[in-house]
Amino acid sequence: MNVMDLDRTYVVPSYRRYPLELVCGRGSEVTDRDGRVYIDLGSGLAVNTLGFSDPAWCEAVTAQLTTLQHSSNLYFTKPAAQLAEQLCLRSGMKKVFFSNSGAEANECAIKAARKYAELHYPGQRDLIVTLRNSFHGRTLATLAATGQSSFHQEFLPLTPGFESCEPSIEHVCNIVEKGQVAAFLIEIVQGEGGVVVLDPAFVRQLASLAAENDILLIADEVQTGAGRTGKLFAYMHTGITPDIVSTAKGLSGGLPLGATLFGEKTADVLGPGSHGSTFGGNPVAAAGALHVLSRLDDDLLHEVESKSAYIRDTLSSARGIIAVTGIGLMIGIKTVRPAALVIDACREAGVIVLQAKDRIRLLPALNIPWPLLKKAIRVVADAADETGKAASGV
Repeated sequence: MNVMDLDRTYVVPSYRRYPLELVCGRGSEVTDRDGRVYIDLGSGLAVNTLGFSDPAWCEAVTAQLTTLQHSSNLYFTKPAAQLAEQLCLRSGMKKVFFSNSGAEANECAIKAARKYAELHYPGQRDLIVTLRNSFHGRTLATLAATGQSSFHQEFLPLTPGFESCEPSIEHVCNIVEKGQVAAFLIEIVQGEGGVVVLDPAFVRQLASLAAENDILLIADEVQTGAGRTGKLFAYMHTGITPDIVSTAKGLSGGLPLGATLFGEKTADVLGPGSHGSTFGGNPVAAAGALHVLSRLDDDLLHEVESKSAYIRDTLSSARGIIAVTGIGLMIGIKTVRPAALVIDACREAGVIVLQAKDRIRLLPALNIPWPLLKKAIRVVADAADETGKAASGV
């Protein structure tokens, strides 16, 4: 039985997989079981920050793996402590809680917000306000926080205590006037919502409203963190400072790791016994993240911005492309042709791209070499051509 048949037989069919079995990768190229090489513009859904099997990253991870692979959080470990220090120093936040995924990082943020409200406004505030078109995870609580009804079907009743509204300060104020709001939970760039960037003016208004009313502001940076937008976190583009930041995906460059960062107001909300994670802060994952952060210097972040500008300039004028959205190397492309057809055409031509709602989504490794990027973007442009022009193979 081949791998695809084996998977279909024994794995829960919760994913619509593409007909592609990947066996190995290096940098921004990945090889399938037949030996065909593809340029990867998805980086494992924004996880492989430095591409596949980056030699220096592998060395850092392997060194830790052969030293101490796990200890539990009953003991101190150097990689987790150093990683927390680096995240705080580079973000201005004060404390970090480690978990395994973005949904868990958001769950931690939600628990901390509820506890903060209960400590300061007992019995009065329990509502978390999110935005329409948002996506915060697939656990029951983060699903309730997600502002897209399509994700809610078949899982009702949703966990109470969440309300989504349009991204306008008027709509938010109407909810705040009820006096029950504990926190705002927002994505600066709504990835699963089609790579939609929030208006920076709205974000700043929301931050001011939160500060004036002692409402916590939580930035969901699960997909936008680790330099994806050209800054360590996307909120840094807006000039605000959240009270809590959640992140995951690309933080460890390919290993499961989530982190919830706490600012001055929230640093000591979660005390002993109030939250936990068996694998959170795993030494091997933390070692991978320390290496990723060490590579996210000004030069690489400037390169992210340059590559973003190239993609935007090239695709904005291409036939069959209606709009290009996003920040940094988190790009959404609205095409005349259905997104699924464009994705198939790209794959047939040797380029892997993703989908977000009705758009193409590009999330390449931050260090993708320029020649590969340019070759891949030419394929995307050809695949999007509404005249049906065949994409040129790589």
